[in-house]
Amino acid sequence: MLPEYQKIIDSAKLKKAETQKLFEKLKKQKPKNLDRVTNELHDQAFENIDCLKCANCCRTTGPLLKNKDIERLASHFKLKPSLFTEKYLRIDEDGDFVFKAMPCPFLGTDNYCSVYESKPSACANYPHTQQRDILQKLKITYHNSMICPAVAEVVEGLKKIYQTSVIS
Repeated sequence: MLPEYQKIIDSAKLKKAETQKLFEKLKKQKPKNLDRVTNELHDQAFENIDCLKCANCCRTTGPLLKNKDIERLASHFKLKPSLFTEKYLRIDEDGDFVFKAMPCPFLGTDNYCSVYESKPSACANYPHTQQRDILQKLKITYHNSMICPAVAEVVEGLKKIYQTSVIS
């Protein structure tokens, strides 16, 4: 990961309480424009952040794999889903399928995903700041802000926009 990306993540970790306070206020106030604003901040953040120079999500945060993900990945490797599961997955404390170990077994040394065309839907949807119903995703956004520099930048943008109008 680039040092400047690590610096952004470190800063987000130092501002955890501030972020939590803002998100609690957003949940109470339910701004109507939150999805649009967050999506715009997402696009702006990814103008500056290159996932291939980071891949921290793939190193540290395993996706939950649904049955369709397992079937798609097993097919990619021409394996039966049961063999794919046995080789790569475990069941976590919540009863979900996750990778046995991190970093992701499909992350290359060049930060490219070797199963990109067949990747799990959780990977395809990451970091969730480009979606709708952001209000429902504030908990995951909070956690992702300490993993993904782009999410950390989105959160800082939300603070600039909403902190004065939301926090008294």
